[in-house]
Amino acid sequence: MSSNFKRIGLVGRYRQNSMAPTLSLLEDWLNKNHYKVSLEQHTAESLNRHPAGIPLDELCQTTDLIIVLGGDGSLLGVARAAADHHVPVLGINHGRLGFLTDIHPKTCIVEVEKVLAGEYIEEKRFLLEALFHLQTPHTETALNDIVLMPGPLPHMIEFEIYIDDEFVCRQRADGLITATPTGSTAYALSGGGPILSPHLDAIVLVPMFPHTLSSRPIVINSHQKIKILLTEYSENNARVSCDGHERIPLPVGASLTLQRKKKELRLIHPQSYRYFETLRNKLGWAHKPANDLG
Repeated sequence: MSSNFKRIGLVGRYRQNSMAPTLSLLEDWLNKNHYKVSLEQHTAESLNRHPAGIPLDELCQTTDLIIVLGGDGSLLGVARAAADHHVPVLGINHGRLGFLTDIHPKTCIVEVEKVLAGEYIEEKRFLLEALFHLQTPHTETALNDIVLMPGPLPHMIEFEIYIDDEFVCRQRADGLITATPTGSTAYALSGGGPILSPHLDAIVLVPMFPHTLSSRPIVINSHQKIKILLTEYSENNARVSCDGHERIPLPVGASLTLQRKKKELRLIHPQSYRYFETLRNKLGWAHKPANDLG
């Protein structure tokens, strides 16, 4: 059995020097085994490679598999372009937690060889789109979360939430985290939100430091549309962050609509991947005692 992955794109966390030996080792192995290897532009520049690498969007159009070396943040940066071009992504963890990048650098050659031989698990992870209703409307995308937060000054903001055009509530809070199941183990988890299985068609809304004790996270169907309106009573303008990258201003009185993106991310795991085992290891949950036969 073999995969159809013949053209491999490599993307590294180029600000992290410890990534370079693993990337070079993997690149050499792929070349020796007659795979066509391309480096992402910033990755190639960080390694002083000549000729330079390929811009990420072009890389996603010309490869069969993208391998990301870094943490979950590195994979998030690739996910949006990869989803647009339907190219699968495999992660090698050079970060900290690594919920998405689940291959250890010390075993990366063995695991990548198995994946290229067709021994892998493929998951589909959906993304969110944020449609900004400003003077110039535009759209941003996130795999983890879209976060409404205060502007330059740390003032509480007031906003209204609508789901499928039905009014839900008006809140005064530090903001709102809207997360996918993939993002439920990221910022939303720190904010007190639930962990959503990646196979759920669900979105969670987590208020940040609400001014009302009764405010709680809400889980809704992923196909429902969410509208967030920054009311005229907000003490300041707000900002919106998509996967922690952008800080898009949202003026008082403006709104944005959040909805599920039609294109999904194809996420590749080794066959040994187990979701709940990953949760136990990353979150420090108690393991089952060895003598527990139940």
